Amino acid sequence: MLIRFSVENFMSFKERQYFSLIPGKGTLKSEHKTKPVKKISALKTAVIFGANASGKSNLIKSIGFGKKLVLNGTKPDRKIDYQKFRLDEDYLEKESRLEYEIQHKGKNYAYGFVFNKNEIVEEWLYEITKTSDKKIFERNNKKDELFDLAPLFRKNSAEEQQFLKFIAKGTPDNQLFLTELRTRKVKENVSDVSDLLNVLDWFQNALKVILPDDKYNLGLRFELKNNEKLLKVFEEFLGYFDTGISGVCLQPVEIDEIEIPKEVLESIGEDLLSINTEKNMALGFSVNNKLYSISVKNNELFFQKFMTKHSSTGKQDILFETSDESDGTNRIIDYIPLLIDLLQGGNVFIVDEMERSLHPNLIYDLIDLFLASNKNINSQLILASHESSLLTQKLLRKDEVWFTVKDEGGATKLHSLEEYNIRFDKQIRKDYLLGRFKAIPRIGSRSKLTVLPNQ
Repeated sequence: MLIRFSVENFMSFKERQYFSLIPGKGTLKSEHKTKPVKKISALKTAVIFGANASGKSNLIKSIGFGKKLVLNGTKPDRKIDYQKFRLDEDYLEKESRLEYEIQHKGKNYAYGFVFNKNEIVEEWLYEITKTSDKKIFERNNKKDELFDLAPLFRKNSAEEQQFLKFIAKGTPDNQLFLTELRTRKVKENVSDVSDLLNVLDWFQNALKVILPDDKYNLGLRFELKNNEKLLKVFEEFLGYFDTGISGVCLQPVEIDEIEIPKEVLESIGEDLLSINTEKNMALGFSVNNKLYSISVKNNELFFQKFMTKHSSTGKQDILFETSDESDGTNRIIDYIPLLIDLLQGGNVFIVDEMERSLHPNLIYDLIDLFLASNKNINSQLILASHESSLLTQKLLRKDEVWFTVKDEGGATKLHSLEEYNIRFDKQIRKDYLLGRFKAIPRIGSRSKLTVLPNQ
């Protein structure tokens, strides 16, 4: 779970801004909160509203950037690829900062780093409670002793301490220590690095950042043939959301039928064959809004296409390609794997423009379905949206509603509905559209538009 995230000097963020999933004082909808871990709870959902170009997407991109930097790192002799706040010359010379406060595997952590395009300046990991912080490691290139690994040393032998020192010393200036640990065989060589592995596991397996054109977990669609329970869940959701689809299936296709150069597909297939041993592996991909998979069976490549079924006046269903379905139906097909993983627990989904191509009633019900079904599940759904129909306290708590707004200098500011004195029965959508919460477009005067024809 994400407890809190802060960002500074990154894209449209100038001064440090905090996005918090810590519950406020409100007592309504207590089921929207996780069970406390060491007295710290987190909210299970949040919706971020704001005008176009106000910074909603940049908040999501900053969270995704940190994940990418942790998991993929930076190649040697390369600069850290990101954009500082550019509308203030002073900030082009200042460092940037990201910090994640997370809840994972029964513990709470604060992990963050200060950086510029050339190096990681600071990096830290703490275990946190409501009243105290316990250092796990710290890195600061402004100190004589670059790394403080003493808390890790106390848990491990002298030989294991030397191994950790070796990794720390070999960490490139442009690389996170956590990333370097991931690339080495730390688990096999050090007795107790559970906290480090927990945080890495959160970034790798719990945090999912979904941008508008992303298709989440394509491979799941190609597991349906061999998993009747999963197929039933998938088809029930398609019926529930009124897509008109009666079922789905997988249809074998020849390599020449796929609109990708044959040599490219063969190259991907060779990579699959080279890593495939006993398990049958599959890779899902999308071409012109058609969904395909490459899999390996008996040491040979096998291609399939994901198809939808529609009932007809005849006895047989009619098969449709996903490119024949509407944008809204394809959006629902994309979100069913997301819903399945949400309801399994242990996942943090951060989604940009989730409502795109969906009817307001559908996006409302999708969120309501998640919130109504997750009483004993710890998952989070965090989204950026323009859909004002979600702005109701029938669906969300005040502390689950956030706004982005740009100040006069073009910097993004974050604030929560919790900051406003609003009754629980107040209709907030109207106030939002009237500009009370500041997060709406500032449309100019038409009289200043000289390009309009004279009336």
